[in-house]
Amino acid sequence: MHAFDTIIVGSGGAGLYAALEASQRSRTAVLSKLYPIRSHTGAAQGGISAALGNVEEDKPEWHAYDTVKGGDYLVDQQAAKILAEEAIQAVYDLENRGLPFNRTPEGRIDQRRFGGHTSNFGKAPVKRACYAADRTGHMILQTLYQQCIKNEVTFFDEYQVVDLIMKDGTSCQGVVAVELSTGTLHVLAAKAVLFATGGFGRIFKITSNAFANTGDGPAVCARRGIPLMDMEFFQFHPTGIMGLGILISEAVRGEGGILRNRDGERFMERYTPTLLDLAPRDIVARSILTEIRAGRGIRGDRKIDDYVHLDATHLGKETLNAKLPDISSFCQTYLGIDPADAPIPVLPTAHYAMGGIPTDVHGRVVMDGKGTIVEGLYAAGECACVSVHGANRLGTNSLLDLVVFGRRAGQHIGDYVKQVDKPTVGKDAADVARSWIDRLTDGKSGPHGGHITEEMQTVMMENIGIYRNSGDMQAAVDTINQLRERYRSARVQDTGKQFNTDLLELIELGNLLDLSLITAASALNRKESRGAHSREDFTERDDDNWLKHTLAYLEGDTVHIDYKAVDTSIWEPKPRTY
Repeated sequence: MHAFDTIIVGSGGAGLYAALEASQRSRTAVLSKLYPIRSHTGAAQGGISAALGNVEEDKPEWHAYDTVKGGDYLVDQQAAKILAEEAIQAVYDLENRGLPFNRTPEGRIDQRRFGGHTSNFGKAPVKRACYAADRTGHMILQTLYQQCIKNEVTFFDEYQVVDLIMKDGTSCQGVVAVELSTGTLHVLAAKAVLFATGGFGRIFKITSNAFANTGDGPAVCARRGIPLMDMEFFQFHPTGIMGLGILISEAVRGEGGILRNRDGERFMERYTPTLLDLAPRDIVARSILTEIRAGRGIRGDRKIDDYVHLDATHLGKETLNAKLPDISSFCQTYLGIDPADAPIPVLPTAHYAMGGIPTDVHGRVVMDGKGTIVEGLYAAGECACVSVHGANRLGTNSLLDLVVFGRRAGQHIGDYVKQVDKPTVGKDAADVARSWIDRLTDGKSGPHGGHITEEMQTVMMENIGIYRNSGDMQAAVDTINQLRERYRSARVQDTGKQFNTDLLELIELGNLLDLSLITAASALNRKESRGAHSREDFTERDDDNWLKHTLAYLEGDTVHIDYKAVDTSIWEPKPRTY
């Protein structure tokens, strides 16, 4: 058994920032199934938002308002206020720690436009995204990892978390993990545990998410009786590379790229005449799919895999190479085109989970609508739900969420662990995890996990996608339950102990199936359209009945739904127009 004051599960931006803060006041370890610099934060391209006002006038109040409106008023407004106000210091802290931001001619941090970010409460687009070319997330990850090494944080690389150690269902005492290099189960006891395991886009067939994004933290919590919040809201990024899901950053449109249909028309003029191609992501994704359904996709066949063009040819090679070098390289590598010479074929791709483990503004996990705290358990980043993204996240607010709430959680943990006794971990702490792994490796024959994964991803993509209806969502719930039943008979085919990726993939599949069921059931339950949850049978937003957060509890093969009030203490919900 290993013992620390603080265990951070996940080594992306939120986990590393929390570890950096916690390590200054407690013995801290980071547990990750990847090497930290391979975490998915490194894939974030376009920028991190902060109302610095370096290029155009800007205020944190405007940023908070855009966040609330962009989230279709499901955002908790005091949390959004904290996000926007602490953004400025967060960016300067990253700069002081060595992050190489792009600069204005005067030497200030440069900024560019991103979707949904406006000046003066929606009057016009504003340049708010601070950026390091189109490698902003990569630079954040490198900067924070180097700082953690400097602070002597202990790293357990290539360890897969499989269970949470709870005491009386009300306090966390540590985690159980599999060491991938040996197959050994490890118990890691801690006064405080923070989950920062990222998203779970692998529930969908076409996604921008890495193969590692399997929702390990939320799934472990769900199986221990902790609810997941607002899981019906999953963002589809408007511009993934056709057929691959690899992201073409919103920064392309921030620099002036234009979405065009088969007729060469800038079709966003018809949907959002003020913000055009830089409207919030849910609106742009629906607009693209509407064009495709109307036969105005590039092929014009009205099929779900038709696409539109993202035209950046007018920006020129110099701008593209200076500000979007990775995007230019992606297009040449995967499509064989130079975006300076030809438009990019794009289609919406599953991208970001607005929902997750419910927390307060200090990162503490809550277990009900009353805000009851789970002692010693924290979450931050995409796996958590504060909620600052509501029903739709604004671009560049994801990296900001990581650093603001990762930092706040790490600071709170540093104070918390000084006040509590050492955890009490019994000899049976790993029994549940051991039983699960023993079943998967007992040598019996069973269905292949890869086939179950493919069926799960297909039904989620087709039935819980951009547009939804009751029949499709009920079919998804039924299918996922059938797949979960088949999963109970699944077994590994590789009997080795060292780096058994077959075992790892089956563990991850168990997590994805649980999260697929919760996502589909939560979507079926919400009978309105709001943000990324767009129903063809309930087409309007319904504040009278549905201005509330969903809390979904996994109970065997069913999902129990409860609710939590939305904080609307600053701005009254209004129709969302751009």
